[in-house]
Amino acid sequence: MSHAIRIHRHGGPEVLEWEPVEVAAPGPGEVLVRHTAIGLNFFDVYERTGLYQAALPLTPGREAAGVVEAVGTGVSHVAAGHRVAYVGNVSGAYSELRVVSADRIVRLPDTIDDRTAAAIMLKGLTAQMLLRQVYRVRRADRVLIHAAAGGVGSLLVPWAKHLGAWVLALVGNASKVDHVRALGADEVLTTDDDWVTAAKAGTKGQGVHVVYDSVGKDTFWRSLDSLRARGMMVTFGNS
Repeated sequence: MSHAIRIHRHGGPEVLEWEPVEVAAPGPGEVLVRHTAIGLNFFDVYERTGLYQAALPLTPGREAAGVVEAVGTGVSHVAAGHRVAYVGNVSGAYSELRVVSADRIVRLPDTIDDRTAAAIMLKGLTAQMLLRQVYRVRRADRVLIHAAAGGVGSLLVPWAKHLGAWVLALVGNASKVDHVRALGADEVLTTDDDWVTAAKAGTKGQGVHVVYDSVGKDTFWRSLDSLRARGMMVTFGNS
């Protein structure tokens, strides 16, 4: 029998329980995946603690990679034995086997290993949405990125640089500065530094074109102060 990590009550890591579970055969438009790697996200923690409400019992996890065990009727882009990854719109990835909607599944190339794929699906799609859809970063834009050493931030920094932006990256403490500088940020400061002044430097006091703020209330007003007129404040997450 297959197993999964389940929660029956909200709380800390101690509420996670390893249990046997029944897994159905895939129906039309579905894929049965045997997981080889599972992505971990703050979303999972928020569901476990009850910050995000979800019906219990619950199997956490939104993203994973693995091998296709079987497919339902109407599925043609993957087949049994294919390496795949997915990010789901419902939780359930903390498991050995899972039935996933086929439209959430992508086939993995040989150049991407399972652990990387499992860790990057949700965060990678988030970064793509932020940089190319919410605010479309262009060459010479000035960009402020909070939590730049985190999962999403570590993708935003090099991607924004690839698009030609000037990047001011913020981290929680000095131990993270070298890591983020290696990602290509033009300037790296801690949240204790005067980053509002840094955001306006070199712009005749105008400020940055866009702020990506995943921290929340502790940085919200200073993020607004860092923006130029008609700049965009993008707030996502609440770390």
